[in-house]
Amino acid sequence: MNPAKNEKPRKVFGSICQEAEARRNAFKEAPVPKIHIGMATCGIASGALETKKAFIEVLAERNIDARIHSVGCIGHCYAEPVVIIDNPGFPPIFYHQVTPGKAKMLVKSYLEKGDPLFEHVLGAMEENDLIPPVSDFPRFNLEKRVVMEKCGLIDPEDIYDYIAEGGYSALVKALELPPEEIVTEVKNSGLRGRGGAGFPTGKKWEFALEAGKQDKIVICNADEGDPGAYMDRTILESNPHQVIEGMAICAYAVGARKAFFYVRAEYPLAVKIVSKAIQQAKEIGLLGKGILGTQFDLEIEVFQGSGAFVCGEETALIQSIEGKRGMPQYRPPYPVQKGFMEQPTVINNVKTFASIPPILGNGAVWYRGIGTENSPGTAIFSVVGDVVHAGLVEIPMGVTLRTLIFDICGGVPNKREFKAVQIGGPSGGCLPPDFLDTPIDFDSLTGAGAMMGSGGMVVMDEDTCMVDVARYFLDFTQKESCGKCTFCRIGTRHLLNTLERLTKGEGREEDLEQLRVIGEDIKDGSLCGLGKTAPNPVITSLMYFRGEYEAHIREKRCPAGMCRPLTAYYIDLDRCARGCDACVGCCPVEAIFTTKNRKKGVDQSLCVKCGECMVACPTEYNAVIKVSPPDLAPVIERPVDD
Repeated sequence: MNPAKNEKPRKVFGSICQEAEARRNAFKEAPVPKIHIGMATCGIASGALETKKAFIEVLAERNIDARIHSVGCIGHCYAEPVVIIDNPGFPPIFYHQVTPGKAKMLVKSYLEKGDPLFEHVLGAMEENDLIPPVSDFPRFNLEKRVVMEKCGLIDPEDIYDYIAEGGYSALVKALELPPEEIVTEVKNSGLRGRGGAGFPTGKKWEFALEAGKQDKIVICNADEGDPGAYMDRTILESNPHQVIEGMAICAYAVGARKAFFYVRAEYPLAVKIVSKAIQQAKEIGLLGKGILGTQFDLEIEVFQGSGAFVCGEETALIQSIEGKRGMPQYRPPYPVQKGFMEQPTVINNVKTFASIPPILGNGAVWYRGIGTENSPGTAIFSVVGDVVHAGLVEIPMGVTLRTLIFDICGGVPNKREFKAVQIGGPSGGCLPPDFLDTPIDFDSLTGAGAMMGSGGMVVMDEDTCMVDVARYFLDFTQKESCGKCTFCRIGTRHLLNTLERLTKGEGREEDLEQLRVIGEDIKDGSLCGLGKTAPNPVITSLMYFRGEYEAHIREKRCPAGMCRPLTAYYIDLDRCARGCDACVGCCPVEAIFTTKNRKKGVDQSLCVKCGECMVACPTEYNAVIKVSPPDLAPVIERPVDD
């Protein structure tokens, strides 16, 4: 390892920085428009590939010289495909939902004629006198970007783009310091693991450092398996080098020469980008043998997981890399004592490693100034569900749920009422409106019955059935149970069976107490954190929405009207228009018939309760009514054929 204050890394890195600066200046100073297109998975799914193709075609057709710059995800998934156009004479402008047709229109109207098409502008990316900046909008100005600072602004497949923005300078600084000093700085920052457990990162590194001269391993846990969660995937697709830099700093600090990127195979774009980033870093001496002219070596290997949710648990993840079935192991010993191939192993999440370069670059005191006393720094959430501005949000720890959901993400759409938010992935708790002023940090969320988790957040409106939500998440965790623990394997099955009966109107009064008791037993008797938290959606929804459970049992009614066996559709004859066949044409089972007075009725014996008739009915009539319990629907007899 390097002695303290070794200046050789800085000198070697200087020439790399010169190359990066030259490339960036050549790009920025070119007197032509620059078109930045978000090309992460969310953008591609929304049509970004077609949008990029349209830009290329129309630029060639109109003989316009411009530079197209592929970038990652800026986090505004509701606005995809996202395009930022930096046209000389104008500030960089943020455009949302840029379809291929809109791309051609922007080239012709804006790049040719100077009309920015304000109706399609979300805002300008910097202060100016022409267009309101995006910083005026809560979705931008209430965020605090530390991990995601460069996401959506740099090309994730160009290492020089990252270096030109200050990338790898923290690694250079680390290589000039003794490992003990780096570990102390991380400890002083108060960084807690962002994978969900919240264990102090510096303490984990200290344990590994104290393991002596044994061969040590560093693993990045990118096995993101929570439904609706895509924080790690987006970071890897948008700024992989910040994660790699954090891993390299960790490896140097604890004395490791081998590292793994554990990425689920369902993230093909992330795997491709991370693999390319590692290769690029090796080519210019930031990985491999003798990094930046020092004696520090580090090889990073990408390992693709096969998609088992339980492999997000660190001991199961290690088993998977070793070629065994991914199943949690008894602890102690902990991985940092005896992990991969019985070597001391440091496992951190993507967001944890990505937090290291800013901490080392700006100092522990700076990081401590963000967030709360016991939860310093920022939190990244993928906010999905019934919310206006869904996407990735990075906020300081301590911001309330109300601020995040309503001020930053725009609240619940279509004038619906907020009902609950589920935090922490499939094992997180469901919190009602009374908890909207709860600060977002490790301790406050745990105290409310939820948990930070890895950052998944599902917002639910008034039309959500909390019993069905609990059933949905239990169905996921039950199927993903590795089966090692009796409590988890059999207990979750009992919970799921009970919830399924409730949603069918077959619940019994004693089910309420049984759900609580079994849930508590699973928490107490399971081996790993995934099993211990699996009952959380049931326990919290039963605690805060007990009335809905009672309605399902006592009245055979779903208050939200979401449980199909407990609902029915009928057509209000006073509202139904004669001769309108909108509902008839959409019914997949021909359950809708014409009455003798040429209005419509629903044959309840055939209806599968898909709700398509309600969607198809013209809004001026709104003749299709949904009710619960089913016996509230009036019986209309189908005419007998002549």
